Amino acid sequence: MKLFEFQAKELFSTVGIPVERHVLCDSISSLVAAYKERSNPQAVIKAQVKTGGRGKAGGIRSVKSLEEVESFGKSIFSLSIKGFPVKSVLLSDLVSIQQEIYLSLTIDRNKKSVLLIASSSGGVDIEDLAKNNPAAIVKQPIDILVGVPDFLARNIAAQLTDGPQQAKQISAIIQSLYSLLMETDASLLEINPLVVTTTGEVIALDGKVVLDDNALYRHPQYAKYRLEETLTGLEQEARDRKLSYVQLEGDIGCMVNGAGLAMTTMDLIKLYGGLPANFLDIGGSSSPEKVIDAMRILLSDKKIKAILINIFGGITRCDDVAKGLIEALSVVKTELPIVIRLTGTNEKEAVELLTNAGMTVFQSMNEATQEVVRKAYQNKQLNEKL
Repeated sequence: MKLFEFQAKELFSTVGIPVERHVLCDSISSLVAAYKERSNPQAVIKAQVKTGGRGKAGGIRSVKSLEEVESFGKSIFSLSIKGFPVKSVLLSDLVSIQQEIYLSLTIDRNKKSVLLIASSSGGVDIEDLAKNNPAAIVKQPIDILVGVPDFLARNIAAQLTDGPQQAKQISAIIQSLYSLLMETDASLLEINPLVVTTTGEVIALDGKVVLDDNALYRHPQYAKYRLEETLTGLEQEARDRKLSYVQLEGDIGCMVNGAGLAMTTMDLIKLYGGLPANFLDIGGSSSPEKVIDAMRILLSDKKIKAILINIFGGITRCDDVAKGLIEALSVVKTELPIVIRLTGTNEKEAVELLTNAGMTVFQSMNEATQEVVRKAYQNKQLNEKL
């Protein structure tokens, strides 16, 4: 679960990481009202969207008058940045910056540890810096049994700034950020930039937080961060029914068990000239109710021209899946072509059930994918390509 900047800063504040003064505004009128209450006319308006590139898209503007607030505010509220409409902004203090630093904590699954990533040169071009000058990036694995002791935090901080007082502040921020990662079960905490101001203060000027959805049951207090308007209607319905679903721009519906298989299925559809309409993982359960829910969600997307059901029976028995599919298709009627690929545990029994129900079952993913693309488009040129 990605958080907005203002939510990230709210979490930062709980562990003592300093942030600039800011006010959240959800309309032009509230933005103007907040600005009028300021004693300093210089401020920054920052679009709140769950994606990067806000500055380059015009979503961050400095202002110094009420006229600019009204003008820039209307412009920012009308933006859609990488497909995310701007529904709220932060009105923040304008900070005089001496240095920008990059600081993040994430999970290194290969090394099975927390990984601290930092650079003395932060800002919007950090990706280019990592690519063109990897030596400028500090990467420090953190043993979760040890954490971040004082000496390690001080050593990293000393590599990020020349000022001893600023290094002391950064050292404390590193330890606080690690504590926050462990307390929240976050998969990513990022401050970019962490700035040193001209007055010597160290402030988290921006923040990115990704919380692990699978751990939210341990943190009910973070349910408030799940702003459902960032989901499509179908995505919200799928979440309510405990299905993993992401709506895409294509027109071939996919129902798969297992996230890895789902990703592979979408890759194959693309390879053979199709466009996947969704990511839909029904998980290990093969209950008819779950398959019915999945079919209803797929058929609610009016762009879909054909459906590929790709099931690998490992722990899940193929005959259980087949029974679920038969019941689902008897309840959810459709004239769309449906292609089924099913293999694994109790495959023989499953194929017999589906064949008796008038369905054709493929064992090869390649064959099934080519068939669903053919049925979806019925395009001579595409068929020749396949």
